[in-house]
Amino acid sequence: MTRKLLLPSRWIAAFVTALSISLGGAAAAGEIKALQAGQTFRDCADCPEMVVIKAGSFLMGSSDEETARDVEAVSPSNERSYAQGAMTRERPQHLVKIDQSFALGKYRVTRSEFVAFVQETGYSTEGGCYIFTDNSYPRRPEAGWQNPGFAQMERDPVVCVSWQDAKAYVAWLNGKLHGRTSSDSDGPYRLPSEAEWEYAARAGTRTARWWGDLIGSGNADCGGCGSRWDNQQPAPAGSFQANAFGLSDVLGSAWEWTEDCWNETYVGAPQEGGARRDGRCELRVMRGGDWQSRPWILRSAHRTRQKLRDRTNYIGFRVVKMLPRTQP
Repeated sequence: MTRKLLLPSRWIAAFVTALSISLGGAAAAGEIKALQAGQTFRDCADCPEMVVIKAGSFLMGSSDEETARDVEAVSPSNERSYAQGAMTRERPQHLVKIDQSFALGKYRVTRSEFVAFVQETGYSTEGGCYIFTDNSYPRRPEAGWQNPGFAQMERDPVVCVSWQDAKAYVAWLNGKLHGRTSSDSDGPYRLPSEAEWEYAARAGTRTARWWGDLIGSGNADCGGCGSRWDNQQPAPAGSFQANAFGLSDVLGSAWEWTEDCWNETYVGAPQEGGARRDGRCELRVMRGGDWQSRPWILRSAHRTRQKLRDRTNYIGFRVVKMLPRTQP
């Protein structure tokens, strides 16, 4: 007769906990394979919450008809000429096919998540930050993500972070999966391409914004969006309704860095959704608009640029994680 060995439950729990810690990123990768589009996960307690985005195709940018529609909605009307010029950067409209699911941050990286990175790595963000005030952008040497010119809490999106700071954060995430120091390209985490960003922001829609063509009231945080944060500061993560893909706050509050080098138009842009690595690479594409942007800027197609070394109190970021090819 074979006798079963019975172990105290506390021993089993301790063993499972130790095994989970030792597996690290491998355990997380196994969990991801079971996720479906729209589901969320975290790879660690301090890591950002990620949403699985299904593969698909979409028309990127704006057509002549859409530009005419969006220019007509610009207020005040004396800005329409400037807006029309800005919208030429959204052409030519082109089909982009994203043939593999990916995960994107449900929210922008928050202050608490950035704190964990800085405390664990000792990363320095000295050098000041450009602060928007009285319609000007003075650089203040004492300003930074810890003091961006307004009071913030842990759930607020981190701002006063450069493109290079965002890349350093990505490298830290990849290092946590590997259990060692890593580079920003050595692992599944990275910044999104602008094609991935627009595909996720649109969430299957063709309207100016995922909720419709009109800005409405209380849908976002900008200079005229009808929120209590308008023209004051970025709204806390999750302040507004999520889109159909499960992403919150994709328009307004703070611009978001992408991987792409800046080009004035989409002529020669990748068709498969990857980042564009030619052009003016000292400038990087930003998407989404911010807490003091005009409402016409808060459109899924809108794009602009910033120097990769600049820190301002209206730019943040969210991250992408590449998923296994078997991911649905």
